[in-house]
Amino acid sequence: MSQPRTEIKVGFFVLLALLLMAALLLQFSKGSTLFRQTYTVILNASNVGGLRNKASVLMSGVQVGTVSAIKLEPEGTNVSIYLKIYSEYKLRDDARFVIEQSGFLGDQFVAIYPEENKGSFLTNLSVAHAQEPFNLLEVARSAAGFIQRIDKTAKKLDDAISDVRRLVLNEETLTNLSFTIATLRQVSQDALITVDNVNSVIKSNGIPVGITISNLVNFSEQLNSFVQSAKSILNTNEPEISATLSNLQASSATLTNLLNGVQRGEGLAGTLFRNQGVADNVSNLTANLAITSSNLNRYGLWHLLFHKEKVQPANTSAAK
Repeated sequence: MSQPRTEIKVGFFVLLALLLMAALLLQFSKGSTLFRQTYTVILNASNVGGLRNKASVLMSGVQVGTVSAIKLEPEGTNVSIYLKIYSEYKLRDDARFVIEQSGFLGDQFVAIYPEENKGSFLTNLSVAHAQEPFNLLEVARSAAGFIQRIDKTAKKLDDAISDVRRLVLNEETLTNLSFTIATLRQVSQDALITVDNVNSVIKSNGIPVGITISNLVNFSEQLNSFVQSAKSILNTNEPEISATLSNLQASSATLTNLLNGVQRGEGLAGTLFRNQGVADNVSNLTANLAITSSNLNRYGLWHLLFHKEKVQPANTSAAK
């Protein structure tokens, strides 16, 4: 066999081995999508943690794609994650995308949780939001700040306890508290004695108290009967009572009119009140009638009608 022919065979064998090795690498490498159809989904996140290119995209533990690229936006506040999703897996826009980690120190990957599966299907270059990964250092810093706040709180609590011991739990305050408790105990005992005395009085006077209550009940029943009787009387004589009230009202109005007429000088009574001369004449007439009545009683009607008074002669000496 000639030398050139042997070199061609060796070169062909090496090329075949390289092609086979490349095929094996593509087949077993993570995230190989060379011979599978995919569509791209863009995730927006504020932090991707340790996520790398070619990281797996898992849904229910099954790889449905890979991370093809991670780009920081020009503002520096947002990161775009490009996912290559296999065409046979359809995702909906209500799915939840979370950056998780395999184990405690394992590689990070994108986990997809389908949720209710009621949204629209994601198409090529659709945009979704990704939750931030768990950041152990941030948790440690938060825990350190929390521990510092606990230390400050413990110090304040210790200072408060010291103030309580110094201001409240001193000897004078404890003495006053002990005296107060003793006083309260004595007051409680006196109250118990008073209650016992009241109970004894009630027990000793139970029969009179019962009789009194019975009498009150009887009186209440009699009062109810009286009220019922009064109501029946009022209901029975309601027309007569109404007529009486109407007559009283009319009489009051008439009397008011008479008094107003007297004040104005109308009639005999008004003339007597308003004219002093007439009043004097009436007074004299009344006096004369009284004298005449007295004489009639003493001498009779005959003497009153025919008796004439003797005229006494004038005094001659006086005339001279």
